[in-house]
Amino acid sequence: MHLSNKTPNATGEAPATAADGLRHDWSLEEIEALFALAFNDLLYRAMTVHREHFDPNRIQISRLLSIKTGKCPEDCKYCPQSAHYDTGVEKEDLMEVEAVLTAARAAKESGASRFCMGAAWKSPGKDFDVVLRMVEGVKALGLETCATLGMLNAKQAEQLKEAGLDYYNHNIDTSPEHYSKIITTRTFDDRLDTLEHVREAGLKVCCGGIVGMGEQQDDRARMLQTLVNMPRHPESVPINLLIKAPGTPLENVADVDPFDFVRTIAVARILMPQSHVRLSAGRQEMSDETQALCFLAGANSVFCGERLLTTQNPSPHTDKSLFGRLGLKPEGV
Repeated sequence: MHLSNKTPNATGEAPATAADGLRHDWSLEEIEALFALAFNDLLYRAMTVHREHFDPNRIQISRLLSIKTGKCPEDCKYCPQSAHYDTGVEKEDLMEVEAVLTAARAAKESGASRFCMGAAWKSPGKDFDVVLRMVEGVKALGLETCATLGMLNAKQAEQLKEAGLDYYNHNIDTSPEHYSKIITTRTFDDRLDTLEHVREAGLKVCCGGIVGMGEQQDDRARMLQTLVNMPRHPESVPINLLIKAPGTPLENVADVDPFDFVRTIAVARILMPQSHVRLSAGRQEMSDETQALCFLAGANSVFCGERLLTTQNPSPHTDKSLFGRLGLKPEGV
């Protein structure tokens, strides 16, 4: 049985696709209907879509490094690096270029094909030229390059492109409706403006969100609707499970049902069939079985390494063991 990505609309007709062969006109009702499918039916559909576009036994391996840590002026309620909360994270100045390149070489030797550099900034400042040199150096090592540096203007996006950046990460985090409950120091539209600058500069987009911040299922549907109805789907879609960092306002939020998290992965895969869907932060809190269901549902990218910026991540040994048991192998560059 072949399940197309063209979900019938209210008239029973398959909606038209854009020039890229993908849909950018999903209604909220259609997406909510996917979430409402029986779990096995949803997974079957997601698996089918995934196999049409990717090798289901290959995953893209990324390494994430915090190149400047702590004292971020933003008030994101999930983030231990925010200067607004007492989380025990110490401020660290911007790393030296050679130290970043040493970490990038180690990441490549361990099997990573992409290296992402993250800085706890509202937007790049006087040290931006140093970051550009980091990007140039990592690119010269033969790795895909990614950065997450906060908000960008058009010129900064162009400079990153010229330096050799491949991807820029800037998550929308949650639905437009839930957003103001999580962040007040920048607007949802601010994030969309940065993403527009990134696209106009010719960079690939890495953009997703976080599950478990007190949102409802319709918020997850709205978040995914925002992503899928962009003029171009993000090439990478990180889906994070909230890490409840002590000292942040969300440290005591209720846990998410693992099946609801898997549903979010599956719906993301169906909506954005050609994107890498990254099982991102929160894997340390997941069972092997939950991770396996996520891979089955279409997740095909992970961050490897013992730390993600300032939070814990499964050790390389743990990941190697799990991937071996599942028969998963890393993608090449």
